Amino acid sequence: MKRLSYVDLHHQGTAQAPATGPGLTRRRFLEAAGASALAVGGASGPPRPAHAAGELNYVGWDGYQAPEVVGSWEKAHDTRIKFTSLTDSGGTFTKMVAGGYRDYDVITNDVPWIQRMGAADICHFLDAATFRETFDSFYPQFAQPFEPLMWDGRITGLPTRWGWVGVNINTKHSKPEDWNSYAPVFDPANRDRIGILDFGDWATFQVILYAGINPFEPLDQNQLDEVRKVFRALFNNTRLITADLVQAQRALLDGSALIFLAGGNYIASGMRKAGNMEIVSFVPEPINGMKQGVIWLEATAVVKDPADPELAEDLLKHLVSTEAGTALAWTEWSACPVPSKSVEALLSEEQKAVIDVANMWTNYDRSLTYTVAPNIDDILRIWQEELTR
Repeated sequence: MKRLSYVDLHHQGTAQAPATGPGLTRRRFLEAAGASALAVGGASGPPRPAHAAGELNYVGWDGYQAPEVVGSWEKAHDTRIKFTSLTDSGGTFTKMVAGGYRDYDVITNDVPWIQRMGAADICHFLDAATFRETFDSFYPQFAQPFEPLMWDGRITGLPTRWGWVGVNINTKHSKPEDWNSYAPVFDPANRDRIGILDFGDWATFQVILYAGINPFEPLDQNQLDEVRKVFRALFNNTRLITADLVQAQRALLDGSALIFLAGGNYIASGMRKAGNMEIVSFVPEPINGMKQGVIWLEATAVVKDPADPELAEDLLKHLVSTEAGTALAWTEWSACPVPSKSVEALLSEEQKAVIDVANMWTNYDRSLTYTVAPNIDDILRIWQEELTR
């Protein structure tokens, strides 16, 4: 498909103000995420509070505490998991660096924040020999050394669930072959039928990649100026910018939006699981070698100085086991791949179709793995300025 120049579209139309509503903050990040990610050095302060006997404190994304995931482990170890739901990746990291890590033994967060726990000295590093069998159970793409979870040559945590962010469309209203790139996002013929899920920095990445810029590398002023141009062109052609997942789903289902950016397979899988298999999520082909999608990846780590290191490590092994992985791959609200290759064989054909196992490695190969962008504060500032101009 011919690549449309977004430069020619700068002065067309007016940017749409963001919709209001309860929204979904599942993957939101604070605008200060870039600064908080740089926190390094030894954590100091008072000792950990006392743990109740037979209890392990765990903070993580909702779903990891489900009985199908950890119930058998609790029973086998006669241990109650005291679970705290994580709602903000960067915010939780910042609190933990400030001393909050002492409240927990185990954490599940997005990969960049787990990796940075090593730099912040709030991580219980894992011994490769202790987890050798676990590593052998992973797909080759997650084999050791898995750089996104390494810090100074040491292992900060293990990957637990993953997916991709690219194009989300409804095949009843739009053809996948029409989205071999993000060019149609800037086509005046599609004006007012483009949607964006305003999930913090996730909403910015696809069009930056389309502009030929890697947002996960340091950007100079010329590149930031180009980021502004592509954001302006995007907003000039956009019908709906919302953090309300239900609103986005409705627009995809009824065809009022041809595409939603930033949702990824995590969002699409919920609709597919409900029977709407016409909703598809995929990553366009690279442009001049620049990958066009982003891999989201959840990981689990043992926090520094856990009350019982052996018990905490054992829970970590369980979370990446075939049993727990099968449950994490098929939750109440989503259906996503996991790193354990043994899980795939246990999925039904229907489950594989919903997860889109047949295309998951194509999407993986067309994507960059998410890290905290060095210029994320600049990117989000420009995004907000262009959104409200």
